[in-house]
Amino acid sequence: MDKKQMKSIMLLILFTVMLYVGLQNIDVVLGVLGAMIGLVFPFILGGGIAFVLNVPMSFLERNIFGRGRLKNSRRAAKAARPVSLILALLLVILIIMIAGFVILPELGNTVMGLGKGIETGIRNLQIWIDSTFQNNSAIVEWANSLEIEPQKMVDSIMGVLQNGVNNILSSAVTVTVGIANTAMNASIAFVFACYILIQKEKLMVQAKKALFALLPEKTVQYLLHVCSLANNTFSRFVTGQCIEAVILGTMFFVAMTIFRFPYAMLVGVLIAFTALIPIFGAFIGCAISFLLILLVSPVKALLFLILFLVLQQIEGNLIYPHVVGGSVGLPSVWVLVAVTVGGSLMGVAGMLIFIPLVSVIYALFREWMYKSLKKKGVQVK
Repeated sequence: MDKKQMKSIMLLILFTVMLYVGLQNIDVVLGVLGAMIGLVFPFILGGGIAFVLNVPMSFLERNIFGRGRLKNSRRAAKAARPVSLILALLLVILIIMIAGFVILPELGNTVMGLGKGIETGIRNLQIWIDSTFQNNSAIVEWANSLEIEPQKMVDSIMGVLQNGVNNILSSAVTVTVGIANTAMNASIAFVFACYILIQKEKLMVQAKKALFALLPEKTVQYLLHVCSLANNTFSRFVTGQCIEAVILGTMFFVAMTIFRFPYAMLVGVLIAFTALIPIFGAFIGCAISFLLILLVSPVKALLFLILFLVLQQIEGNLIYPHVVGGSVGLPSVWVLVAVTVGGSLMGVAGMLIFIPLVSVIYALFREWMYKSLKKKGVQVK
């Protein structure tokens, strides 16, 4: 037995022992992993923000500073990255502000109308209770037979109120601490994202140097190939998902305007935003929109459900598989599998991550399969 085989056996034994110890102390391992994820979470979030912002930033940098006279200008080359980043941030802020100006006023008016509707319902309920109790002698006799001690009722109510106040105060402290932590994590993530975007070429060179220093050249080349494939796939997925959401929101706005549904603009924008969640996001927007329309007209609310089912069939069977599935090079059936599995394991985040992730695995498996068939000289028709 040579040294290489001996080293492999020792590593296997060490891995087996560590796996056994870890499984025996799974609670401790999960606690340590949770603490480590909490420490690096702002940087993970920053990486995600940088990846999303890189799509519009690269587009702006390529189309504004990569053409015409600006292409050969040194000043333009130096200003290209920061200016493109600022424009991308302004674009995202502008989209959020437009959506806010459309959704928030309509939502405020709807909430006010909902409050008036609740007040009317409570008033009608009180009238019904009064008429029922006053005209029914059996209920009056039963109520008089009850032994009710007012002081005990007052003491109970005061106790409930006191506990409620204490719970509210403790909850307020918890929420305040949570908001402060969230704000701090978001600030760190935003600064980290900006640093990555400004220095992305330099960081990539440093990462390549570290990989070539630590690993064999063949392994590094394969890792770089996988990273390039993942980057292209995730970028195309983000672009395709945004295009699909805009198409679906526009379809709802046009259809609701034609058929004279209320809140056409609000519902269109709302469904466009919720549709960023793959496959199932539009259903969330549908539920909220249905409740809004229900306050205006129950009949139109039912008709809206029919409209939603029709447009959802068009979107689910025609638009989504071709726009998003095509953008990541994934067959339609695997898009559905990725969304279902990702949602089951990680919720909404899993739905967003698993489509490009499955696409990368699918592409790598296809490459391996074709290479294996080529080596064996097998041609399958």
